[in-house]
Amino acid sequence: MGARTEQGIARLKGISWGRWALLAALTVVATVLLGAVDVPSPALFAGLLVATVLALAGWGPARVAKPATSAAQAVIGVVIGLLARPDTLATVADEWLPVLLISLGTLGASMGAGLLMGLQRGVSPLTGMLAQTAGGASGLVAISRELGGDERIVSVIQYLRVGLVTATMPVVAALAFGASASGAGGSPDPGNAPAWVGLVVTAVCCGIGIPLAQLVKVPAGSLLGPMVIALALSLTGLSFGASVPSLLVDVAYAVIGWQAGLRFTRQALGTVVRVLPMATALILGVVGICAGLGLLLSATTGMTPLEGYLATTPGGVYAVLATAISSGVDVTSVVAVQVLRVILMLLVAPYIARLVGRLTGARAPD
Repeated sequence: MGARTEQGIARLKGISWGRWALLAALTVVATVLLGAVDVPSPALFAGLLVATVLALAGWGPARVAKPATSAAQAVIGVVIGLLARPDTLATVADEWLPVLLISLGTLGASMGAGLLMGLQRGVSPLTGMLAQTAGGASGLVAISRELGGDERIVSVIQYLRVGLVTATMPVVAALAFGASASGAGGSPDPGNAPAWVGLVVTAVCCGIGIPLAQLVKVPAGSLLGPMVIALALSLTGLSFGASVPSLLVDVAYAVIGWQAGLRFTRQALGTVVRVLPMATALILGVVGICAGLGLLLSATTGMTPLEGYLATTPGGVYAVLATAISSGVDVTSVVAVQVLRVILMLLVAPYIARLVGRLTGARAPD
């Protein structure tokens, strides 16, 4: 029976569609398992993990076609754009200046950490910057290769950051800020529109946003174009409370994971393992700086210190929301600052990355 199984896998390896079928099937299984233990963005993690294992074993497809990655980027852009609800952002409208300045401070701290990471052998300053930038992890992973970075390193470090932030946030909130469970955890309101409305809104955002971004030559246009259109529709109320259907989001996440995972080689894996200690130290340093910025935000606005800390935590927006709800703080203000930070990061980061790439001569790795 074992010999027959090995022969079946060998035959599967030689067929292109068979490789894709194996990749897809294992990704579905891994997504379910990771989702069961509350791993953030389980489909992206699953796609990255499964594709990496198959690539290293020589069983994976050659690469993900560019139209597929562009479509996945567009879907993720719409997801991020629809997070910005008028009622949510209105809560920080009167205090926009300190929120903007502190968000820029978070951007500067994380990008500075990325440039330090770029001092390591095998990591370009551009790749380090994209890996450490705090905001929109899935979006930055999706566009890193297009901007000239190594998406293999970017994907691992970005989600290492999300994991560390998610793991430490409840502990810090309880020990440093006296948070206690006074409510029930939850997740962001996915919208109350039927799924078909979400599909229509997604199609409109992609159909308008991608050609528009190509027309004005926006960097990472497949993500930013649909994101800006979704942002405009959401803020004007023309999104009708829609959200991208969860199955479509999972497929997009999986494709982004495959994009990075299928390009892993033993040499690339060795580079990632080698940079992990320094990357972890830099992530923890940025978390500390952001906590300090949270206290500054609290001092300059009406937020409590706990609300300021949660609002400036560099990543893990769903974990932030759950912690905020369970702690009984002003959830709307916390989420508003987090959403503004993510949007700001994704709007600014591609232009800064393009500048860093030109200055350092960075090119997308083979």
